Amino acid sequence: MRRKMSLGLLLLLLALLVAQAIPVSRSNPPVTGDIAAPPEIAATLRGACYDCHSNETVWPWYSHVAPASWLLASDVHEGREELNFSLWTSYSEKKKAKKLKEMADEIRDGDMPPWYYEVMHAHASMNELQRDALLQWLAGERAKAGH
Repeated sequence: MRRKMSLGLLLLLLALLVAQAIPVSRSNPPVTGDIAAPPEIAATLRGACYDCHSNETVWPWYSHVAPASWLLASDVHEGREELNFSLWTSYSEKKKAKKLKEMADEIRDGDMPPWYYEVMHAHASMNELQRDALLQWLAGERAKAGH
């Protein structure tokens, strides 16, 4: 029994070692047109959203260790596909209005930032004042867009 456990552990370690050789893209393409927001709103967005929703991701140490690197790269890729503040000015007015609404809905529902992100990134947690200010700003931006 002890020999099987030792062999199993050895195989697991070998698999983890081999996993490190699988490349993961941790790129930060150029910022081509950031969202314009007042400083306090911009600070909240940067702290709570930018790691997954911009080309300014701060890649932590564990982004270099598989399998965590695979999950993190996948989350960032998916986040950028859904909303990328670094490309904001390239969005059509209709798309901006849609994204502003979706952002407000996700924040109001407590879905963003995700709880598992907040666990590892305390700076991502928004207090009630920050959340209310962000929601108010989003509503104002939507009103300006006529939606």
